[in-house]
Amino acid sequence: MKKLKKLWSFLEDVSAGTFFFTGITLIFYGVMMRYIFNDPKAWVEELSRYIIIWGVFLGFSIALRYNHHIQVDILYDKLSATGRRILDYFSTIISILFCGIYTYYGVTLVSNRYYSKMLSLDVGIPMWIVYLILPISGLLFLFRFIERLIKLIRGKDANYDNPIT
Repeated sequence: MKKLKKLWSFLEDVSAGTFFFTGITLIFYGVMMRYIFNDPKAWVEELSRYIIIWGVFLGFSIALRYNHHIQVDILYDKLSATGRRILDYFSTIISILFCGIYTYYGVTLVSNRYYSKMLSLDVGIPMWIVYLILPISGLLFLFRFIERLIKLIRGKDANYDNPIT
């Protein structure tokens, strides 16, 4: 099980990093072509935008793994240990429900774009491919929240994995 978890984390890290790095590299290429070689490429902006969005959406579950997502903990810090545990359960279950709905509507959107045969303006990428990141990121985020719920049920520390330094 630990090997599977390490593989899952590794694939998340590599895929998000690869998409993000590729997007930044494309932006650099576009700037070079426009301002140094005076030969702008119209496709670079659109493609880099989609690739960076993919990298960011894949990074959502990484942020949750390391507890680096946005949170307001003013109330949480003032609660007793029992109150924190109840709030952890409540927020995790609500998050699982949200991720399920998010994934469902992501699949619906991808399906609609697939059957409409909609294409992007400059490059002509099928839009269902662009929107495919919604259900993928929803599932990854859902799996991380389920992992968190399992940790809570087992009575382990509700905090997330610490990043390797």
